[in-house]
Amino acid sequence: MTEDRPLAIVAGAGPGLGHALLRRFEQGGFRSVGFVRTKPANGEGVEIAQVDLTDPDEVNHAVGALVTENGPPGIVVHNTAHLVIRPFADTTLAEFEESWRAMVLSAAVLAQSVVPSMVGGSGGTFIVSGATASLRGGANFAAFASAKFALRGLTQSLARAYQSDGIHVVHTILDGIIDTEKSRNLHTLDPDRMMKPGDIAEAYWQLAHQPHSTWSHEIDLRPRSESF
Repeated sequence: MTEDRPLAIVAGAGPGLGHALLRRFEQGGFRSVGFVRTKPANGEGVEIAQVDLTDPDEVNHAVGALVTENGPPGIVVHNTAHLVIRPFADTTLAEFEESWRAMVLSAAVLAQSVVPSMVGGSGGTFIVSGATASLRGGANFAAFASAKFALRGLTQSLARAYQSDGIHVVHTILDGIIDTEKSRNLHTLDPDRMMKPGDIAEAYWQLAHQPHSTWSHEIDLRPRSESF
């Protein structure tokens, strides 16, 4: 091991929440590394590695190198998404498969890569970003919702399998639009009614530091203006 700081990994570390998580974990004393499929030209001051999260060899190589340098990760966040909004009759089977691969297969690959070292170390926290679609399938969200439902089920299984090993597995339901440049261009929603990436990152930080006697498995986060 060449680094003294504990390790945090954010899989799906794009602009917005991904970068906010990396910055928050860095502020907390972690070496924070983001995994993305396509590395951006501007990393905005965060450490990013290009990794195909559906490829076990790539993920194992990237994780293995980081564990050698820093030891087992103390925090891992799975934050990938592949949004398809389309009437069911117009949604292709390829889009269903790509949604599943991007959100469910990637989580399984990541968990198989990081959890053994966490179990062999001192435990840690594995957080999975869900959405409103994790609980409710909208009319035009068949591909997205079916993958998010499956991701929630996988997360529940991981929580029950590894709780006794000291791995705190959490599923977060992000019930709202995250405030990013892309979402501002896509939606007409007032930014004051959007979820701030830094505020979500703070909630994730708190989840990763819950006392062992009061672990949450699932929480929902939404703006106070959001109906539910």
